[in-house]
Amino acid sequence: MGKATGFLEIDRQDRKYKPAADRIRHYNEFVIPLSEEATRDQAARCMNCGIPYCHNGCPVNNQIPDWNDLVYRDDWEEACRNLHSTNNFPEFTGRVCPAPCEASCTLNLIDSPVTIKTIECAIVDRGWEKGWLKPEIAKARTGKRVAVVGSGPAGLAAAQQLARAGHETHVYEKHAKAGGLLRYGIPDFKMEKGIIDRRVKQMEAEGVTFVYNAHVGGEGGVSARALVEEFDAVVLAGGAEKPRDLPIPGRELAGVHYAMDFLPQQNRRVGKEPLATNEPILAGGKHVVVIGGGDTGSDCIGTSVRQGALSVTQLEIMPQPPVKENKLATWPDWPLKLRTSSSHEEGAERDFAVMTKAFVGEAGAVKKLVCTRVDDRMQPIAGSEFELRADLVLLAMGFVSPIHEGMLQDLGVAYDARGNVAADTLRYAASRDKVFACGDMRRGQSLVVWAIREGRQAAHAVDRFLMGRTDLPR
Repeated sequence: MGKATGFLEIDRQDRKYKPAADRIRHYNEFVIPLSEEATRDQAARCMNCGIPYCHNGCPVNNQIPDWNDLVYRDDWEEACRNLHSTNNFPEFTGRVCPAPCEASCTLNLIDSPVTIKTIECAIVDRGWEKGWLKPEIAKARTGKRVAVVGSGPAGLAAAQQLARAGHETHVYEKHAKAGGLLRYGIPDFKMEKGIIDRRVKQMEAEGVTFVYNAHVGGEGGVSARALVEEFDAVVLAGGAEKPRDLPIPGRELAGVHYAMDFLPQQNRRVGKEPLATNEPILAGGKHVVVIGGGDTGSDCIGTSVRQGALSVTQLEIMPQPPVKENKLATWPDWPLKLRTSSSHEEGAERDFAVMTKAFVGEAGAVKKLVCTRVDDRMQPIAGSEFELRADLVLLAMGFVSPIHEGMLQDLGVAYDARGNVAADTLRYAASRDKVFACGDMRRGQSLVVWAIREGRQAAHAVDRFLMGRTDLPR
């Protein structure tokens, strides 16, 4: 544990943001790290709580009290080793994870949890700065060949673990660079893409081969069946990319787009990549409405503000959650409460319990929304209709399943009740021999930290399948 009385003597202090007026002028990260001394003080607050419920909240089973204690004792290198024993990419989770571990912290009972996410990020950033994170090359090669389809966090985690186990590992990515939604979804102001690039270099040094612009199952791409024949195992980690639509009158109007048509374009602009489309989607000089109240909607807000939107409004069909949760009813589980992101603070109006009934346009382009308020059962309230001006509408209502057309249909794998690839969390095996599935493709839309967990566990299962045994952790 940290300092025995640290949680009594030291107040919670977390990272702060650069001023909104400054940060909205660029797409760089704007979180201000704590000093080394302040980080050690925050680690000292980790108490000997008997049962570390932070483990309950952490999908990758981070040994949080252990590396908090190591930071407090100034043994940063061992803290970095410990952190990487359970998480391949803590620099990802230290930036974009919502930190369910902090919600589960015992000190959250008094609204003052240990700043776990901040300490995690400080450890790994220091590891890169000091050169501690070197390639871990397998001592021996197994002669087995594995194909991983998709280079999001699940695919990257699976590939790194399998390469370290000695397997010849090839990652097939349909885009020009690795990262999945980390690169082509999450805005650069939340996570700069050089952070992905340095991990890719590490993995290449460990023997992972990345095959880019290779759309498995896509028209003119790589044959999914050929991969199964060529490799000893195939891991499907392509994510859940089918967005939830809003099939209402006016959906066909110009200016109504999926969030994931809008966000990747800006990622490509920042990364100096071609847009891969002749229809640029820009918010500059427009009244923007974002439909959907989650993280993707928040990312649309921050991006729209930076592009120069005249106004941004976010609509959510669910009722507004409470500002503060009832901890005696929710702790240590993830609570439902009102969460205000940095993007919300940059300039957005939020409205809850609102259903969009129609898009109305002029000359084929959207100009306004017809909305109505709904009750707790999400039924329209009579007489509550109103209109909202809109030149650009972004649908950020989540994802329903992986895309079935192409690779999954060619392989003939079975689906679960929600349309995800059917596989359990012990063997991660799909219904077709030699084929495995993990991450959002198996689990459905979820968090980066869950994707990393699933990639690691799938690698454990694949290694056991190939070798009859495994030393890889789950």
